[in-house]
Amino acid sequence: MQLSGITMPGYRVYEYLLVLNPHEELRNRINQVKKEFYDAYKASTTIGGKPHVALVNFLQYELMEERLVNRLKTIAMGYYPIKVELKDFGSFPSHTIYISVISKMPIQSLIKEIRGQAQRMMKLNDDNKPHFIMEPHIPIARKLLPWQYEKGWLEYSNKHFTGRFIADGMLLLKRPIDESDSYRMRYQVVERFQFQNLPVSTKQGELFV
Repeated sequence: MQLSGITMPGYRVYEYLLVLNPHEELRNRINQVKKEFYDAYKASTTIGGKPHVALVNFLQYELMEERLVNRLKTIAMGYYPIKVELKDFGSFPSHTIYISVISKMPIQSLIKEIRGQAQRMMKLNDDNKPHFIMEPHIPIARKLLPWQYEKGWLEYSNKHFTGRFIADGMLLLKRPIDESDSYRMRYQVVERFQFQNLPVSTKQGELFV
């Protein structure tokens, strides 16, 4: 993500990522797929990072974090656990190969809820707006070179994968912005938000506590 138009020197900017996390056994299976892709095509972006379904990616000042956490907590309180179904592979030509999520609607509804209630808190400035990921997926390899994508997709478009998990919460991650090499910086967990499926009246009451 670009980092431009920032006018508050001295305040730290972080890259944030809000995700749904598969359970450990499924994460291990996905990591095995990533390892096999790396062994075959030497794509460095397959290594590192835990498998997840990303909901939104954004830059923001750290001083906004507490307000944002409170808002996301309120959203999660009113949301229900989501059954996430994975099946086979898809791609974004000509740079990314991923595991497809076929149960898209509940995840897209959650993203729309987040966008409606928290978008303003996620906007750093006019040059850096939040990116809501409306096509749910689990990346296997990103930023591929043309030959890696072409050969990899030729193979993985014919491969099969199935898995499922219940997302009973969402995870907010962050990493410091280092313009020289930010993608190498590891994400840290900010907070986990449990989906509690509480009625709206309870949610509203929490806003004033």
